[in-house]
Amino acid sequence: MWILNFLNSQAISDSMVKLTEKEGDFVIILQANNLTKRFNGEPIFSDLSLTINSNSKIGLVGQNGAGKSTLLKMLVGETSPSEGTINQKKNLTIGYLPQNTGLHSDRTIIAEMRLAFSTIIQEEAQLHKLEGQISDPKINSNPAKLAEVSKTYDQLQADFTLKNGYGYRAEIRTVLAGFGFYEADYERNISELSGGQQTRLALAKLLLEKPDLLALDEPTNHIDMETTAWLENYLQSYNGALLVISHDRYFMDKVVNEIYNLDHGVMDYYKGNYTHYVAEKVHRQAIAEKNFEKQQRKIKKEEEFVQKNIARASTTKRAQARQKQLDKMNVINKPKATHGTAHFRFTPERKSGNVVLDVDDLGVGYDNVELSYPINLHLKNHQRMAIFGPNGIGKSTFLKTILGKLSKIRGTFQFGTGVSVGYYDQQQASLHPEKDVLHELWDDYPTIPEGEIRSILGSFLFSGLSVEKSVANLSGGERARLLLTKLSMNKDNFLVLDEPTNHLDIDSIDVLEKALLNFAGTILFISHDRYFINRLATDIMELGADGSKIYMGNYDYYAAKKAEEAEIEEHENETNPTVTKAEPVSDTKQRYQANKAAQREKRKLTRLIDELETKLTKIDDQKSEIEQAMTLPENYNDNEKSQALQTQLDEVTKAQTAAETKWENASLKLEEY
Repeated sequence: MWILNFLNSQAISDSMVKLTEKEGDFVIILQANNLTKRFNGEPIFSDLSLTINSNSKIGLVGQNGAGKSTLLKMLVGETSPSEGTINQKKNLTIGYLPQNTGLHSDRTIIAEMRLAFSTIIQEEAQLHKLEGQISDPKINSNPAKLAEVSKTYDQLQADFTLKNGYGYRAEIRTVLAGFGFYEADYERNISELSGGQQTRLALAKLLLEKPDLLALDEPTNHIDMETTAWLENYLQSYNGALLVISHDRYFMDKVVNEIYNLDHGVMDYYKGNYTHYVAEKVHRQAIAEKNFEKQQRKIKKEEEFVQKNIARASTTKRAQARQKQLDKMNVINKPKATHGTAHFRFTPERKSGNVVLDVDDLGVGYDNVELSYPINLHLKNHQRMAIFGPNGIGKSTFLKTILGKLSKIRGTFQFGTGVSVGYYDQQQASLHPEKDVLHELWDDYPTIPEGEIRSILGSFLFSGLSVEKSVANLSGGERARLLLTKLSMNKDNFLVLDEPTNHLDIDSIDVLEKALLNFAGTILFISHDRYFINRLATDIMELGADGSKIYMGNYDYYAAKKAEEAEIEEHENETNPTVTKAEPVSDTKQRYQANKAAQREKRKLTRLIDELETKLTKIDDQKSEIEQAMTLPENYNDNEKSQALQTQLDEVTKAQTAAETKWENASLKLEEY
């Protein structure tokens, strides 16, 4: 992670010019032209061009190994192009977060974050020094000196305010809280933190430094869903440019509005978010194939005419003319085939009854430690229900309980008539490490000919020697595809899936989505992939310590309803006193309720701090006006006016002190959360 002023970057062409060109109201801050990169003489990509404006929000996508990270490193100056130029705006600052890289420092968390505001902190110290001088009787009695000090103070305060000087502490708290760090963590040494925590802090510091361009390589790799949602909201309003590589499609949909797709060594541009890019890419591919086929038919027709007529005296001139047209024709290259992707279907052997699963007041957990209760679910045929909830609340435990792999703690559950269950375990425990790929499937279906088994495996991208690989030596993605192969062979009508998209690349996930959308059965699944959930889910079950709650819609609907519920609850808690329930509450429920109360209090304190910061800004303006008035001859030569102004100044200073005290108390209280 680093932030760099690019005046002397080697990535810039020697002929770099100051970019002043504009698109709309926004300045072009970076322009890459005809970039080529070779390794061992072989090109990874060739002749790429890219433009970044001061407000650009760009996603860089493409297959693994296409060269996305290499291109990003080139644009930020970490590597140089084999050919081509990169021109940048003068004094451009870029914040770069490489993939899986953390913040390495011997400082504490708070000390490291304050470095992002070193200039503001210096100005703050200078302001306090000037305030002391203004209050000094020796300077007060010297109008010329007082006017000079007051002028310096006003200029410095204006710059300090413009840089959010009164709010930088709150900004640090907000960003750190967004990444899961609170006041109790502030004095922890960064070198003692985990790799994931250091990665989150690296990103937090970049956000606080506010570079002109944020270049992020897989920024959501080490953060949970809640933190990712916070980051999305932050980046949507980021006052700068963004260039991001990410496999999180929902994240890309939320934060980018331009896509550059790097594929087969060339790059295409799409205006819009990730969903638009996917649709437009298919559209462009179809048009390219149609135009190619149309031209091929025309070429074939013309060639046949030439062959038939070139030797006949009556038609030879026409044939020659046609041949000249063929020679001059700009031949369209055959569109490159898309990368190899799995293609499969889930086809139930029989239909189930309308009722698939009934769960009533179920309690789940381990060793009689209850994680969630009461869980109620009435799942009907053709529903596709996603299960949501914080880590450790019992989502996988619930699935294993209804499948009989774990004992229930209390309550009941029952499958409907004709239900056959297929289970995808995120741990992939049902695979046999000692078997090879071929026999992992063939041993379960020994009556199916080997050729057909190989054909089925081929549809899941296992072909040739890859079917002889042992399961133990497969990658995570290969094991996931093998487990899906077995699941598709079972022909069950109720699929229970625990994180089925883990380890799969985007193309394979897209194929899985389509297969599940076409599945004529019922699906109950857990996933952290919000894009996958959004496309697939018809309903969402939220799991918490106090049981389950059903939302009839996809992820977007769920997120909107949760925001609405939070607003309603906050309003009710502000207008109605808290009522203590008479019945005993379990420790788990108490922790859950305490957490919700803490969230409400955090929102109230945040609003109060914002109000106080606005008030302090107004008070500072009043104070400056009074101090300026005190320097005027008609005031300091008139004892009555001078005394009145001094009284006003004392009152404003008193109000400032009171507001600052309230702000400090509220800030300290917020940090406790």
